[in-house]
Amino acid sequence: MGAAVADALARAGAHLVLVARDATRLEQTADGIRDRHGVPVTTIALDLAEDGAVARLLDRLAGDGTEIELLVGSAGVASRGLVVDSDPVALRRLVDLNVGALTELTTAVVTRMVERGHGSVVSIASTGGFAPAPVLAAYAASKAYVLSFTQALWAETRRSGVRVVAVSPGPTRTPMNAATGRWGRRPEQVAATVLAALDGSGPSVVDGRANTLAATVLRLLPTRAVTALAMRVLAR
Repeated sequence: MGAAVADALARAGAHLVLVARDATRLEQTADGIRDRHGVPVTTIALDLAEDGAVARLLDRLAGDGTEIELLVGSAGVASRGLVVDSDPVALRRLVDLNVGALTELTTAVVTRMVERGHGSVVSIASTGGFAPAPVLAAYAASKAYVLSFTQALWAETRRSGVRVVAVSPGPTRTPMNAATGRWGRRPEQVAATVLAALDGSGPSVVDGRANTLAATVLRLLPTRAVTALAMRVLAR
């Protein structure tokens, strides 16, 4: 999903800094973007869930003289299974990346944007964050945080010249969602939603009409009903 957003931004002429933990796939993605669009692409292989990783990233960018005009927070992992069957360390790592790294990096970057009076922040949330999700408990909770944090940040910065928005995809055909199959949205569709959201003014956008309807229903149904339905679907 992050690669699709990067490609769409490069098509629009953006100069990119790509950050991911898998150095090989990161370079392959960057090479493809350079070949297709001819824009500068800097790569930084880094696991943002590690202690001090965000600080090292910011130091590297400052040393290069890079001024971030647009931050897309798309790094994230999921953990599928009952909480009682899960590795506590793995769940902590999920929270460190999905919540901790996003919060630290966003806070540092948006502070500088507000000082300049311009810039944009897109946080990739999820329709899974609109209600508790048994079997995906930690992931859904982390995305609920991303959604709430970003919407609050939107309110705090809306008169500063900085654009802040949360984009919530539903099931999308990515390696993390291998079970989605053909019925999920394509990463390129999510990327198009991200770019459209940047031109809007609201605090959050859901990707796709069906996902928008599903998110609305999730918010209206009682928690007991939502969790019972989620348990039946996700435990298959």
